[in-house]
Amino acid sequence: MAKAAKTAIKKDPKLAAEAKNYTKVIKAVRSPTTGDYTFNENMRHQDKVKDFLAQK
Repeated sequence: MAKAAKTAIKKDPKLAAEAKNYTKVIKAVRSPTTGDYTFNENMRHQDKVKDFLAQK
């Protein structure tokens, strides 16, 4: 049988509640030299997602 993953989130209900307020944001950014797209991935609080997407 598979072993259960033991993380701090499962152990502490306060951390589990706080973790739900974060969102993984992926933004495509075009390279000025080659024209290729790269992706910026960040974990942001839900209140700051729009600020991250507004950045250039």
